[in-house]
Amino acid sequence: YLQQSMWVDNMVDKSCASYLYQKRNVYYFSKQVPCDVRQHYKRDRIVICLKTKSVSRAKRMCDSILQRLHDYWLSLRLSAMPLPAAHLVHDSNGHGHLSSGPTLTEARDAYIKLKGVGKDKTFIRGASRNVDVVIKHLGDKPIYGYSSADAAALRDAMLEKGLSIASVKRNFSTIRSIINLTISEQGLDCGNAFSRTFMPEQDRQRRLPIPIECIRAIQSDCHHMDDDMRWLLALLSDTGMRLGEAVGLSVDDVHLNDETPHINITPHPWRRLKNKGSERCVPLVGEALWAASRAIEGASGSGFLFPRYNRASTSNANSASAAINKWLKPRVPEGCVIHSFRHSMRDRLRAVECPSDIIDAIGGWTTTGVGQRYGLGQPLDVKAKWMDKLIPL
Repeated sequence: YLQQSMWVDNMVDKSCASYLYQKRNVYYFSKQVPCDVRQHYKRDRIVICLKTKSVSRAKRMCDSILQRLHDYWLSLRLSAMPLPAAHLVHDSNGHGHLSSGPTLTEARDAYIKLKGVGKDKTFIRGASRNVDVVIKHLGDKPIYGYSSADAAALRDAMLEKGLSIASVKRNFSTIRSIINLTISEQGLDCGNAFSRTFMPEQDRQRRLPIPIECIRAIQSDCHHMDDDMRWLLALLSDTGMRLGEAVGLSVDDVHLNDETPHINITPHPWRRLKNKGSERCVPLVGEALWAASRAIEGASGSGFLFPRYNRASTSNANSASAAINKWLKPRVPEGCVIHSFRHSMRDRLRAVECPSDIIDAIGGWTTTGVGQRYGLGQPLDVKAKWMDKLIPL
Protein backbone atom coordinates (compact mmCIF):
# COMPACT_ATOMS: atom_id res chain seq x y z
CA TYR A 1 0.00 0.00 0.00
CA LEU A 2 2.82 2.40 0.92
CA GLN A 3 4.71 1.64 -2.27
CA GLN A 4 1.55 2.15 -4.32
CA SER A 5 0.87 5.55 -2.72
CA MET A 6 4.46 6.71 -3.39
CA TRP A 7 4.28 5.46 -6.98
CA VAL A 8 1.07 7.41 -7.61
CA ASP A 9 2.61 10.58 -6.11
CA ASN A 10 5.71 10.25 -8.27
CA MET A 11 3.69 9.68 -11.45
CA VAL A 12 1.58 12.76 -10.76
CA ASP A 13 4.53 14.94 -9.73
CA LYS A 14 6.83 14.24 -12.69
CA SER A 15 5.83 17.56 -14.22
CA CYS A 16 6.36 20.34 -11.68
CA ALA A 17 4.69 22.88 -13.92
CA SER A 18 1.31 21.21 -13.39
CA TYR A 19 1.34 22.50 -9.80
CA LEU A 20 1.98 26.11 -10.73
CA TYR A 21 -0.42 28.82 -11.78
CA GLN A 22 -0.28 32.60 -12.06
CA LYS A 23 -2.42 35.24 -10.48
CA ARG A 24 -1.63 38.85 -11.44
CA ASN A 25 1.69 37.50 -12.85
CA VAL A 26 2.69 36.05 -9.44
CA TYR A 27 3.22 32.26 -9.26
CA TYR A 28 1.29 30.04 -6.85
CA PHE A 29 1.86 26.42 -5.88
CA SER A 30 -1.26 24.21 -5.72
CA LYS A 31 -1.49 20.51 -4.94
CA GLN A 32 -4.28 18.26 -3.73
CA VAL A 33 -3.61 16.37 -0.48
CA PRO A 34 -3.49 12.55 -1.01
CA CYS A 35 -6.53 10.72 0.35
CA ASP A 36 -4.57 8.54 2.78
CA VAL A 37 -3.17 11.53 4.72
CA ARG A 38 -6.08 13.92 4.25
CA GLN A 39 -7.32 13.42 7.84
CA HIS A 40 -4.27 15.40 9.01
CA TYR A 41 -5.26 18.51 7.05
CA LYS A 42 -7.98 21.12 7.46
CA ARG A 43 -8.44 21.41 3.67
CA ASP A 44 -8.19 19.04 0.73
CA ARG A 45 -5.81 21.26 -1.27
CA ILE A 46 -2.56 23.06 -0.43
CA VAL A 47 -2.14 26.52 -2.01
CA ILE A 48 1.03 28.58 -1.39
CA CYS A 49 1.95 31.98 -2.82
CA LEU A 50 5.55 31.73 -4.09
CA LYS A 51 5.97 35.54 -4.21
CA THR A 52 7.86 35.49 -7.49
CA LYS A 53 7.15 36.32 -11.11
CA SER A 54 10.12 34.29 -12.38
CA VAL A 55 9.13 30.94 -13.92
CA SER A 56 12.56 29.35 -13.32
CA ARG A 57 12.57 30.34 -9.65
CA ALA A 58 8.96 29.19 -9.27
CA LYS A 59 9.90 25.74 -10.64
CA ARG A 60 12.83 25.41 -8.23
CA MET A 61 10.60 26.37 -5.31
CA CYS A 62 7.95 23.92 -6.52
CA ASP A 63 10.50 21.09 -6.57
CA SER A 64 11.62 21.94 -3.04
CA ILE A 65 8.06 22.11 -1.68
CA LEU A 66 7.12 18.83 -3.34
CA GLN A 67 10.16 17.08 -1.88
CA ARG A 68 9.36 18.29 1.65
CA LEU A 69 5.71 17.33 1.29
CA HIS A 70 6.60 13.82 0.10
CA ASP A 71 8.99 13.37 3.01
CA TYR A 72 6.32 14.51 5.47
CA TRP A 73 3.61 12.31 3.91
CA LEU A 74 5.97 9.34 4.03
CA SER A 75 6.45 9.91 7.78
CA LEU A 76 2.67 10.02 8.26
CA ARG A 77 2.23 6.77 6.33
CA LEU A 78 4.96 5.04 8.30
CA SER A 79 3.50 6.17 11.63
CA ALA A 80 0.15 4.67 10.64
CA MET A 81 1.71 1.27 9.92
CA PRO A 82 2.05 -1.38 12.65
CA LEU A 83 5.44 -1.26 14.32
CA PRO A 84 7.79 -3.60 12.44
CA ALA A 85 8.99 -6.51 14.61
CA ALA A 86 6.66 -5.42 17.44
CA HIS A 87 6.87 -8.95 18.83
CA LEU A 88 10.54 -8.32 19.69
CA VAL A 89 9.86 -5.20 21.75
CA HIS A 90 10.05 -5.53 25.54
CA ASP A 91 6.98 -4.59 27.55
CA SER A 92 7.08 -2.29 30.59
CA ASN A 93 8.23 -5.21 32.78
CA GLY A 94 11.11 -6.05 30.50
CA HIS A 95 9.49 -9.20 29.15
CA GLY A 96 9.66 -9.98 25.47
CA HIS A 97 6.56 -10.95 23.50
CA LEU A 98 6.75 -14.19 21.58
CA SER A 99 4.18 -13.16 18.98
CA SER A 100 2.44 -10.08 17.67
CA GLY A 101 -0.49 -10.86 19.97
CA PRO A 102 -4.21 -10.51 19.32
CA THR A 103 -5.46 -7.16 18.11
CA LEU A 104 -8.34 -5.37 19.79
CA THR A 105 -10.65 -6.49 16.99
CA GLU A 106 -9.62 -10.11 17.51
CA ALA A 107 -10.11 -9.73 21.26
CA ARG A 108 -13.58 -8.32 20.68
CA ASP A 109 -14.54 -11.24 18.40
CA ALA A 110 -13.35 -13.73 21.03
CA TYR A 111 -15.24 -11.85 23.75
CA ILE A 112 -18.50 -11.94 21.78
CA LYS A 113 -17.99 -15.61 20.92
CA LEU A 114 -17.43 -16.59 24.56
CA LYS A 115 -19.74 -14.21 26.40
CA GLY A 116 -22.32 -13.49 23.73
CA VAL A 117 -23.96 -16.91 23.97
CA GLY A 118 -27.60 -16.40 24.87
CA LYS A 119 -27.22 -12.61 24.85
CA ASP A 120 -29.36 -10.35 22.68
CA LYS A 121 -28.23 -8.03 19.89
CA THR A 122 -27.81 -5.16 22.35
CA PHE A 123 -24.86 -6.91 24.01
CA ILE A 124 -23.09 -7.57 20.70
CA ARG A 125 -23.87 -4.11 19.35
CA GLY A 126 -22.58 -2.46 22.53
CA ALA A 127 -19.30 -4.37 22.53
CA SER A 128 -18.71 -3.65 18.84
CA ARG A 129 -19.57 0.04 19.17
CA ASN A 130 -17.25 0.56 22.13
CA VAL A 131 -14.35 -1.14 20.35
CA ASP A 132 -15.00 0.94 17.23
CA VAL A 133 -14.59 4.11 19.31
CA VAL A 134 -11.14 2.95 20.49
CA ILE A 135 -10.05 1.96 16.99
CA LYS A 136 -11.22 5.29 15.54
CA HIS A 137 -9.09 7.29 17.97
CA LEU A 138 -6.14 4.97 18.65
CA GLY A 139 -6.07 2.41 15.84
CA ASP A 140 -6.51 -1.36 15.93
CA LYS A 141 -3.35 -2.41 17.78
CA PRO A 142 -2.32 -5.58 19.59
CA ILE A 143 -3.91 -5.33 23.04
CA TYR A 144 -0.52 -4.80 24.72
CA GLY A 145 0.23 -2.01 22.24
CA TYR A 146 -1.98 0.52 23.99
CA SER A 147 -0.46 2.68 26.72
CA SER A 148 -2.00 4.41 29.71
CA ALA A 149 -1.40 7.67 27.82
CA ASP A 150 -3.49 6.30 24.94
CA ALA A 151 -6.32 5.49 27.35
CA ALA A 152 -6.16 8.98 28.87
CA ALA A 153 -6.20 10.56 25.40
CA LEU A 154 -9.27 8.50 24.50
CA ARG A 155 -11.02 9.61 27.70
CA ASP A 156 -10.29 13.26 26.90
CA ALA A 157 -11.49 12.89 23.31
CA MET A 158 -14.77 11.32 24.43
CA LEU A 159 -15.39 14.03 27.02
CA GLU A 160 -14.61 16.75 24.48
CA LYS A 161 -17.26 15.27 22.18
CA GLY A 162 -19.81 15.91 24.92
CA LEU A 163 -20.24 12.37 26.27
CA SER A 164 -21.18 12.15 29.91
CA ILE A 165 -18.73 10.70 32.41
CA ALA A 166 -21.13 7.79 32.93
CA SER A 167 -21.02 6.99 29.19
CA VAL A 168 -17.22 7.15 29.14
CA LYS A 169 -17.06 4.83 32.16
CA ARG A 170 -19.38 2.32 30.45
CA ASN A 171 -17.18 2.34 27.35
CA PHE A 172 -14.00 1.81 29.38
CA SER A 173 -15.68 -0.95 31.42
CA THR A 174 -16.45 -2.90 28.24
CA ILE A 175 -12.95 -2.43 26.82
CA ARG A 176 -11.40 -3.54 30.13
CA SER A 177 -13.53 -6.68 30.13
CA ILE A 178 -12.64 -7.52 26.53
CA ILE A 179 -8.91 -7.15 27.11
CA ASN A 180 -8.93 -8.91 30.50
CA LEU A 181 -10.76 -11.90 29.03
CA THR A 182 -8.23 -12.22 26.20
CA ILE A 183 -5.28 -11.92 28.60
CA SER A 184 -6.80 -14.60 30.83
CA GLU A 185 -7.81 -16.97 28.02
CA GLN A 186 -4.48 -16.79 26.17
CA GLY A 187 -2.25 -16.57 29.23
CA LEU A 188 -0.62 -13.36 28.05
CA ASP A 189 2.02 -11.62 30.14
CA CYS A 190 0.89 -8.04 29.70
CA GLY A 191 -1.13 -5.37 31.46
CA ASN A 192 -4.39 -3.67 30.57
CA ALA A 193 -3.84 0.01 29.69
CA PHE A 194 -7.53 0.77 30.30
CA SER A 195 -7.66 -0.66 33.83
CA ARG A 196 -6.63 2.38 35.88
CA THR A 197 -7.63 5.39 33.80
CA PHE A 198 -8.66 8.26 36.03
CA MET A 199 -12.26 9.40 35.64
CA PRO A 200 -13.47 12.80 36.89
CA GLU A 201 -16.18 12.84 39.52
CA GLN A 202 -19.67 13.50 38.28
CA ASP A 203 -22.47 15.28 40.10
CA ARG A 204 -25.12 12.62 39.69
CA GLN A 205 -28.69 13.76 39.92
CA ARG A 206 -30.57 11.49 42.26
CA ARG A 207 -33.56 9.86 40.62
CA LEU A 208 -36.63 10.86 42.59
CA PRO A 209 -39.61 8.64 43.44
CA ILE A 210 -43.01 9.66 42.12
CA PRO A 211 -45.29 10.99 44.90
CA ILE A 212 -48.26 8.75 45.70
CA GLU A 213 -50.81 11.43 44.72
CA CYS A 214 -49.21 11.60 41.24
CA ILE A 215 -49.31 7.80 40.98
CA ARG A 216 -53.05 7.77 41.77
CA ALA A 217 -53.70 10.51 39.18
CA ILE A 218 -51.65 8.63 36.55
CA GLN A 219 -53.54 5.41 37.28
CA SER A 220 -56.84 7.27 36.85
CA ASP A 221 -55.67 8.59 33.45
CA CYS A 222 -54.64 5.05 32.46
CA HIS A 223 -58.17 3.82 33.20
CA HIS A 224 -59.64 6.65 31.16
CA MET A 225 -57.40 6.14 28.08
CA ASP A 226 -57.44 2.32 28.36
CA ASP A 227 -54.86 1.38 25.68
CA ASP A 228 -51.80 -0.87 25.62
CA MET A 229 -49.32 1.85 26.61
CA ARG A 230 -51.44 2.79 29.62
CA TRP A 231 -51.84 -0.90 30.57
CA LEU A 232 -48.06 -1.19 30.58
CA LEU A 233 -47.74 1.94 32.71
CA ALA A 234 -50.40 0.81 35.22
CA LEU A 235 -48.70 -2.58 35.46
CA LEU A 236 -45.43 -0.90 36.40
CA SER A 237 -47.07 1.44 38.88
CA ASP A 238 -48.22 -1.29 41.28
CA THR A 239 -45.52 -3.93 40.74
CA GLY A 240 -42.25 -1.94 40.61
CA MET A 241 -41.00 -4.06 37.72
CA ARG A 242 -38.28 -2.79 35.43
CA LEU A 243 -39.63 -1.51 32.12
CA GLY A 244 -37.70 -4.12 30.12
CA GLU A 245 -39.07 -6.91 32.33
CA ALA A 246 -42.66 -5.80 31.73
CA VAL A 247 -42.30 -5.05 28.01
CA GLY A 248 -40.90 -8.53 27.32
CA LEU A 249 -43.62 -10.49 29.13
CA SER A 250 -45.43 -13.29 27.35
CA VAL A 251 -49.11 -14.03 27.89
CA ASP A 252 -48.10 -17.31 29.56
CA ASP A 253 -46.16 -15.35 32.20
CA VAL A 254 -49.43 -13.96 33.59
CA HIS A 255 -51.40 -16.17 36.00
CA LEU A 256 -54.72 -14.50 36.76
CA ASN A 257 -56.64 -17.57 37.87
CA ASP A 258 -54.24 -18.79 40.54
CA GLU A 259 -55.13 -18.41 44.21
CA THR A 260 -52.67 -15.49 44.24
CA PRO A 261 -52.74 -13.74 40.84
CA HIS A 262 -49.17 -13.03 39.81
CA ILE A 263 -46.64 -12.55 37.03
CA ASN A 264 -43.75 -14.97 36.56
CA ILE A 265 -40.69 -12.99 35.42
CA THR A 266 -38.32 -15.33 33.57
CA PRO A 267 -35.77 -14.83 30.77
CA HIS A 268 -36.96 -15.27 27.18
CA PRO A 269 -35.13 -15.56 23.84
CA TRP A 270 -36.33 -12.05 22.98
CA ARG A 271 -35.59 -10.51 26.40
CA ARG A 272 -32.94 -11.37 28.95
CA LEU A 273 -33.01 -10.29 32.59
CA LYS A 274 -30.54 -8.01 34.35
CA ASN A 275 -29.27 -10.72 36.72
CA LYS A 276 -30.24 -14.02 38.33
CA GLY A 277 -32.06 -12.23 41.16
CA SER A 278 -34.40 -10.63 38.63
CA GLU A 279 -36.07 -13.99 38.03
CA ARG A 280 -39.05 -13.95 40.39
CA CYS A 281 -42.83 -14.01 40.88
CA VAL A 282 -44.59 -10.70 41.52
CA PRO A 283 -48.16 -10.61 42.94
CA LEU A 284 -50.75 -8.65 40.98
CA VAL A 285 -52.62 -6.16 43.14
CA GLY A 286 -54.51 -2.92 42.56
CA GLU A 287 -54.11 -1.34 39.12
CA ALA A 288 -51.53 -3.92 38.10
CA LEU A 289 -54.20 -6.64 38.28
CA TRP A 290 -56.55 -4.57 36.12
CA ALA A 291 -53.76 -3.77 33.63
CA ALA A 292 -52.67 -7.41 33.27
CA SER A 293 -56.28 -8.48 32.61
CA ARG A 294 -56.76 -5.81 29.95
CA ALA A 295 -53.39 -6.60 28.33
CA ILE A 296 -54.33 -10.28 27.96
CA GLU A 297 -57.63 -9.28 26.34
CA GLY A 298 -55.79 -6.89 24.02
CA ALA A 299 -53.07 -9.37 23.01
CA SER A 300 -55.44 -10.72 20.34
CA GLY A 301 -53.95 -14.19 20.15
CA SER A 302 -50.34 -12.99 20.20
CA GLY A 303 -47.92 -14.78 22.48
CA PHE A 304 -46.63 -11.41 23.68
CA LEU A 305 -48.45 -9.48 26.40
CA PHE A 306 -47.48 -6.25 24.62
CA PRO A 307 -47.15 -7.16 20.91
CA ARG A 308 -46.43 -3.58 19.83
CA TYR A 309 -42.97 -3.68 21.44
CA ASN A 310 -41.89 -7.24 20.62
CA ARG A 311 -40.76 -9.37 17.72
CA ALA A 312 -39.76 -13.02 17.54
CA SER A 313 -36.16 -12.33 18.62
CA THR A 314 -36.16 -8.80 20.06
CA SER A 315 -37.96 -6.71 22.67
CA ASN A 316 -37.87 -2.94 22.13
CA ALA A 317 -38.01 -1.40 25.60
CA ASN A 318 -36.31 1.78 24.33
CA SER A 319 -39.28 2.58 22.11
CA ALA A 320 -41.68 2.09 25.02
CA SER A 321 -39.49 4.21 27.30
CA ALA A 322 -39.41 7.17 24.92
CA ALA A 323 -43.18 7.16 24.38
CA ILE A 324 -44.11 6.69 28.05
CA ASN A 325 -41.64 9.28 29.37
CA LYS A 326 -43.01 11.83 26.90
CA TRP A 327 -46.55 11.15 28.15
CA LEU A 328 -45.43 11.17 31.81
CA LYS A 329 -43.44 14.41 31.72
CA PRO A 330 -46.34 16.85 32.39
CA ARG A 331 -47.78 14.50 35.03
CA VAL A 332 -44.77 14.01 37.31
CA PRO A 333 -42.32 16.31 39.15
CA GLU A 334 -39.08 17.42 37.50
CA GLY A 335 -36.52 14.61 37.45
CA CYS A 336 -39.05 11.75 37.54
CA VAL A 337 -39.14 9.19 34.72
CA ILE A 338 -40.60 5.75 34.10
CA HIS A 339 -37.91 4.10 36.27
CA SER A 340 -39.02 6.28 39.19
CA PHE A 341 -41.92 3.87 39.77
CA ARG A 342 -39.35 1.37 41.11
CA HIS A 343 -38.07 3.95 43.58
CA SER A 344 -41.65 4.73 44.57
CA MET A 345 -42.43 1.05 45.11
CA ARG A 346 -39.52 0.67 47.51
CA ASP A 347 -40.62 3.76 49.47
CA ARG A 348 -44.24 2.57 49.56
CA LEU A 349 -43.21 -0.83 50.93
CA ARG A 350 -41.00 0.82 53.53
CA ALA A 351 -43.94 2.99 54.58
CA VAL A 352 -45.99 -0.11 55.49
CA GLU A 353 -42.96 -1.52 57.37
CA CYS A 354 -42.36 -4.36 54.93
CA PRO A 355 -39.16 -6.32 55.80
CA SER A 356 -36.25 -5.43 53.55
CA ASP A 357 -35.69 -9.00 52.32
CA ILE A 358 -39.31 -9.16 51.13
CA ILE A 359 -38.91 -5.77 49.44
CA ASP A 360 -35.86 -7.14 47.61
CA ALA A 361 -37.78 -10.27 46.61
CA ILE A 362 -40.64 -8.20 45.16
CA GLY A 363 -38.43 -5.82 43.20
CA GLY A 364 -35.72 -8.26 42.16
CA TRP A 365 -33.04 -6.36 44.05
CA THR A 366 -29.93 -8.23 45.20
CA THR A 367 -30.00 -9.01 48.94
CA THR A 368 -26.59 -9.16 50.59
CA GLY A 369 -25.53 -11.86 53.02
CA VAL A 370 -24.78 -15.57 52.69
CA GLY A 371 -27.95 -16.54 54.55
CA GLN A 372 -30.13 -14.95 51.89
CA ARG A 373 -28.99 -17.61 49.40
CA TYR A 374 -30.38 -20.43 51.55
CA GLY A 375 -33.89 -21.85 51.04
CA LEU A 376 -36.39 -21.23 48.26
CA GLY A 377 -37.02 -17.55 48.90
CA GLN A 378 -40.14 -15.63 49.93
CA PRO A 379 -43.51 -17.39 49.41
CA LEU A 380 -45.83 -15.71 46.92
CA ASP A 381 -48.65 -15.28 49.44
CA VAL A 382 -46.30 -13.51 51.87
CA LYS A 383 -45.29 -11.03 49.17
CA ALA A 384 -48.94 -10.55 48.25
CA LYS A 385 -49.86 -9.82 51.89
CA TRP A 386 -47.46 -6.89 52.00
CA MET A 387 -48.34 -5.59 48.55
CA ASP A 388 -52.04 -5.61 49.47
CA LYS A 389 -51.20 -3.02 52.14
CA LEU A 390 -50.24 -0.58 49.35
CA ILE A 391 -53.73 -0.50 47.85
CA PRO A 392 -56.26 1.90 49.41
CA LEU A 393 -59.52 0.35 50.55
